[in-house]
Amino acid sequence: MVEGNARGARVELSGWGWRHAGRAAHALRGVDLVIEPGERVLLLGASGAGKSTLLHSLAGLTGADSAIGGDQEGLLRIDGEPACRGRGGVGLVGQDPQTQLVMARAGDDVAFGLENLGVAREEIWPRVERALNEVGFPYGLRHSTGALSGGEKQRLAIAGALAMRPRLLLLDEPTANLDPAGAALVRDLLARLLAQTETTLVLVEHRVAEVVDLVNRVVVVEPGGGVVADGTPTKVFAEHGRSLAARGVWVPGEEPAPELPPAPGGTSLLAAEDVLARTPFQLGVHATGAARTVLEHVDLSVPAGTATALTGPNGAGKSTLLTLLAGLARPHRGRVVPCGPLAKIDRRPMFRWPARRLARHVGTVFQYAEDQFVTANVRDELRFAPLRAGLGEAETEGRVDELMERLRLTPLADVHPYTLSGGEKRRLSVATALSSGPGHAPDVLALDEPTFGQDTRTWTELVELLADLRTQGRAITMATHDPLLLRHLTDVRVHVADGRAVAEASSGEDV
Repeated sequence: MVEGNARGARVELSGWGWRHAGRAAHALRGVDLVIEPGERVLLLGASGAGKSTLLHSLAGLTGADSAIGGDQEGLLRIDGEPACRGRGGVGLVGQDPQTQLVMARAGDDVAFGLENLGVAREEIWPRVERALNEVGFPYGLRHSTGALSGGEKQRLAIAGALAMRPRLLLLDEPTANLDPAGAALVRDLLARLLAQTETTLVLVEHRVAEVVDLVNRVVVVEPGGGVVADGTPTKVFAEHGRSLAARGVWVPGEEPAPELPPAPGGTSLLAAEDVLARTPFQLGVHATGAARTVLEHVDLSVPAGTATALTGPNGAGKSTLLTLLAGLARPHRGRVVPCGPLAKIDRRPMFRWPARRLARHVGTVFQYAEDQFVTANVRDELRFAPLRAGLGEAETEGRVDELMERLRLTPLADVHPYTLSGGEKRRLSVATALSSGPGHAPDVLALDEPTFGQDTRTWTELVELLADLRTQGRAITMATHDPLLLRHLTDVRVHVADGRAVAEASSGEDV
């Protein structure tokens, strides 16, 4: 049974603005907004519009003595007090659940917030178990948080926030990394929470059509500015739908439908042969046992000129399989080998390829973008690969400028990659894999959730860019839960579940 505090929190912002440390431009400025107790607000805006920044500020994470440094102006109050004084009544689930997990075991992580709130010991564990059950967490209390998939971490983070019974619940893309069943479960859980409590909700979600029934108000913000639309969902979408869609805001019925060139197909470039993969052995006194088999008897071909999508439930092994195909890990049994043109370069299994050769022929986008950033600003991040590949300064700068313009990163050229929004980080991580230019792009692209956090414009740019590479004969392999990506840029679907990976031609239907 969902439980929460009896009364929701009141949010007030007046002339409020925030500029991140080291940035010339404000993330948001001139924000005037009042959210009454119990209201349920869907916060929309283009990628980089400051939605996550606003949630972090409401959670008390910005300010002179807080985790995120920068310059604040105007008024921001939760129940009449600065947000930093009311953290105990606020639950936040951020875009990157990995950054929110602080304990080695799942149960301890959910209990962490309750212990900090001073909840009685005899009440903590029943609340922990109830929250884990409600989000469909598939493991026990002692399961290692380090052994979880991205979607499983997201469920755990949601459980931790709900267990605290917050008066203000802030959710930033809570279903982005979840499989369809998991996303539906979380939406049902939120519906029950909102029906049974007066919790105030502020929700950021790109799957607008699927969550609009959960909210009674839509607020739209613009980059560097304030509120540009505010009202009931019906009113906002009727009066501003077209203009919002033109700005990149996800509006029901206005989803992008790119016209893409057909896939040319081609010879196999990679092949997985009888692959078996297990989770790493866990160390320490709290280890929960032997390694678990994730994939077994996997045989899979990755053809050139084709987009292959890995689908399936959270924790099934999609990211693991992608890592093996990219040569970044060694299977416990079996092998991943180069085929066709790649076999002429080096016949050894992919995990044995030298790092420089692997990076030249296989471009990888990790599930967590920060894991692959190596420089201090966006421009240098994009310059790194082509210069290492031997491209000249002029050719490198031309390609970098082209990618930044196409993926709307030009205003962020001098910004540190770690300070970007989730969608901006994702675009940068894709761009780094392609920065050597069309003639030097990797033969294989292994992409983990490549469209995460994008608005409609940047989503379209990314998909069209990948489609161009497919036309040139590159092999696109991606792990994704994005139904639009599956519909528009998928030729072969590989369903990963129960340790197996089964390939089938894409039907173009959502899953």
